[in-house]
Amino acid sequence: MSFSSDEVNFLVYRYLQESGFQHSAYTFGIESHISQSNINGALVPPAALLSIIQKGLQYTEAEISVGDDGSERPMESLSLIDAVMPDVVASRQQQMQNNQKPQVVKTEPPNSNGDEPMHSYRREEETGVEIPASKSTVLRGHESEVFICAWNPTTDLLASGSGDSTARIWNMNDNSSSPTQLVLRHCIQKGGTEVPSNKDVTSLDWNCDGTLLATGSYDGYARIWTTDGRLASTLGQHKGPIFALKWNKKGNYILSAGVDKTTIIWDASTGQCTQQFAFHSAPALDVDWQSNVSFASCSTDQCIHVCKLGSDKPTKSFQGHTNEVNAIKWDPQGNLLASCSDDMTLKIWSMKQDTCVHDLQAHNKEIYTIKWSPTGPGTNNPNMNLILASASFDSTVRLWDVERGLCIHTLTKHTEPVYSVAFSPDGKYLASGSFDKCVHIWSTQSGQLLHSYKGTGGIFEVCWNSRGDKVGASASDGSVFVLDLRK
Repeated sequence: MSFSSDEVNFLVYRYLQESGFQHSAYTFGIESHISQSNINGALVPPAALLSIIQKGLQYTEAEISVGDDGSERPMESLSLIDAVMPDVVASRQQQMQNNQKPQVVKTEPPNSNGDEPMHSYRREEETGVEIPASKSTVLRGHESEVFICAWNPTTDLLASGSGDSTARIWNMNDNSSSPTQLVLRHCIQKGGTEVPSNKDVTSLDWNCDGTLLATGSYDGYARIWTTDGRLASTLGQHKGPIFALKWNKKGNYILSAGVDKTTIIWDASTGQCTQQFAFHSAPALDVDWQSNVSFASCSTDQCIHVCKLGSDKPTKSFQGHTNEVNAIKWDPQGNLLASCSDDMTLKIWSMKQDTCVHDLQAHNKEIYTIKWSPTGPGTNNPNMNLILASASFDSTVRLWDVERGLCIHTLTKHTEPVYSVAFSPDGKYLASGSFDKCVHIWSTQSGQLLHSYKGTGGIFEVCWNSRGDKVGASASDGSVFVLDLRK
């Protein structure tokens, strides 16, 4: 068995994508000419790089544990680093022969009060929180990791977008054991014929009345689809991958952000570019509407710009982050803008001032995404306080009282990076999805873990349906699943 450098490059590229390093993957893909290799990405299984390394390790282990005379030596499992260090292997074998246990060196001193270090969480035995398999429906069909999923706002149609260059619409309305799926193939014109783009579908959003689905792809096109899976229009103006896209509330415009450093407002009825904003000096990572005609955008250039349709420069720019800004979200009223960054901070901004209102520092790794609760004045849930949730690569989720700038709950049951959080429509529950393959559902009031479900792949996205009785999730192994939370 041999590898070409093209194959190794593709596996590294895919590994970066699966680990959430989208822009690193993009840059690596450009520099290693991934698009010119003739590897069919749809045939490469998720986590391929890791499984190949794992198999190589097992082979190495087998080789080391067989003595010269063919007899088997006892051998403790090797780590990857050990496997490429022959002197370590030799000393291990020596220790085994002397029947001594290898010494364990503690690299982290215990806290002064004798507690365990932060990262070795005690896993409390929860009772009654496991969601039984009978309450979950696993949807199979995607041939590669599923980065995103979103419920239709008016009916139980779940959309998902994947590395297999398709989006899918799953009909969960009839609760049958095998829901129907529509496959939305993302194709491009090549030599006068339509061919699969072989590029990831990385963003999707339903319009407010649930009649149209917009998707954004690494092939540089945004597309609008009807609920019966028909392609209504193709929006082509970005040069390179699209990282985010959103409908405005009214449903007449779509906003997108791309690696080409620009954001675009599209006329949804004609599919034409209404205005292109080129204010960032590096890829634009996320966008969010403040009103039907104004929006904010963030970038790897560490800046946030607030722009308005018809204006040829930003109406406001916010600076203060010291690393790339991953996500931005306006509160339900459009007064406060929250941003999260690889600099491990969460910042709250107001149009009334230039510096941030709050600089929230508690996470100790990158913060991947944030969500506001659908509560507070002017919402359907006016009697509940407004809260902000942040999901981090430090394996925790934090809930914040933004008015006071305080962390009210730290949710610590995940054991791997948390990629997604979502509030239920009434604001009482929060779903979180992590690369530990678990979806957890928490009480936002008490911070208590209420329900847990372990899937078969790392979770990229979680979302609630409009009634708040189903949670959808999408995973790195190509699975999508729906948890039914009705009693």
